Parts: sequence; structure tokens; C-alpha cells
Amino acid sequence: MTDEKEILIKGDKVSLRLMTDDDTDLIVSWRNNERVRGNFVYREKFSRSTHVRWIEEKVKTGKVVQFIICENDSDYRPVGSVYFRDIDREKRCAEYGIFIGEDDAVGKGYGNETVILAVNYAKEHLELDEVILRAFVYNTAAISSYEYAGFVKVKDLPAVECSDGQKNDMILMKKTFLR
Repeated sequence: MTDEKEILIKGDKVSLRLMTDDDTDLIVSWRNNERVRGNFVYREKFSRSTHVRWIEEKVKTGKVVQFIICENDSDYRPVGSVYFRDIDREKRCAEYGIFIGEDDAVGKGYGNETVILAVNYAKEHLELDEVILRAFVYNTAAISSYEYAGFVKVKDLPAVECSDGQKNDMILMKKTFLR
């Protein structure tokens, strides 16, 4: 269970805490969930070594900030992850990503609240001016969530080839912060 003092950002339904090395097995399990994998371009079986390399090369170098999404009403049970990747401190931009890994946590509004909490963190603490994301056009629930948080579609990305050889249309969305 998560200790409340680990919580960095608290919302009504969910709270966010920084991901740690101890979350590796949970992340690997979630990323191997077929529902989750189907919403990523990289669809290969996720391994512990893949995630440890991600932590070493991306998180610990500051190129990625990754949080664990925790349910407030379930003693802060971890249910998913949200992250900012390819953080460019000079251009003040990054790419947003999220996944709800626990099947019983889908459809409860956690994504909507998480995107609001996370992009506010990006603006206030990472001091970003812009956040982008890519979404498959068939992931209408995610797109609605992103629009709810103020993201706007800026470009069609037709026939993006995934690691399993499938090609699916995506869109690029952007949120710009006014300062």
C-alpha cells in the first residue's frame, strides 16, 4: 500500500506519487495487459529489463517524469501510470502518456482527473509551455479525456506502424499554457 506521505499531488478521486524502482513489477504487469498494450505503438511483451532500462536511461536522466496513479478510496491502491517523456527544458515541452493498468479502475473518471492534475504539474513544476500527445483515433474515451483537459487536435497521423506490424491512424494533440 502507498503511504499518504508519498503522495505528491492529491485530487478528489486519485492521487499521484512519483514512480520508484519498486513499481517495476507492477508497471510490467500493466504494460502487458492486452487492453493497455493495444493503445501503444510499442506492443511487444514488456519485460523487467525493458522497464529497468527505461528508469536508468530516461527517468534518472530527467528525460522522463513518471507518476503512479493511486485510488484515494482504496487506501491509495496503485491503478496506473502517467508520465511526461522527452522533456526538453530549453523548448519547455514534453510528450504526455497515461495508462490505467487495473481493469476494474477503467471508466471511473480517473483518466479525466489525472490529465488535469498532471498537466497542471507540468505547467507549475516542470515549467513547461507545451505538452503534446498522440492517440489512436479508435481510443475515443482517451481523446475525450484529453479534450476535457484542454488539448486540441493539431494533426492527423495516418497509418502509424506499430511494433506488431499493424497500422492504425493516430492524431497529434497539443496543450499550450499561457503565462
